[in-house]
Amino acid sequence: MRHLNAGRKLGRNPSHRRALLRNLVTALMERERITTTLPKAKALRPLAEKMITLGKTETLHARRQAAAFLETPDSVKKVFDTLSARFSDRNGGYVRITHLGWRIGDGADMALVELVGSELKEKAPQKKKKKEQPEK
Repeated sequence: MRHLNAGRKLGRNPSHRRALLRNLVTALMERERITTTLPKAKALRPLAEKMITLGKTETLHARRQAAAFLETPDSVKKVFDTLSARFSDRNGGYVRITHLGWRIGDGADMALVELVGSELKEKAPQKKKKKEQPEK
């Protein structure tokens, strides 16, 4: 029985698992959308939401806590400057997990993890430039 054994092990030892989750959260904060396996996505969600909640606190202590967890200073800056402002009126539920199906190689259950409000925006098609031929 798994009494009092919460959390997912993800088939890794504790230091590897922590490094994996830190990298995933940092990538999510920088890119706002990542593709990963479903168990990793479910383990990632509470950590990502905690980082955004720290960003909403906007104290020096919260900034240091986020900097201790996130890998890059740019991701910390983005959390405290842009993401905290975007989610200021929201009490949680900042991360959306969408099931994508199964990976071709090994059949792993894949998921799209994105921050709410970072939906795809359609781009206008760009015209291709013709190459200029040198004159003879």
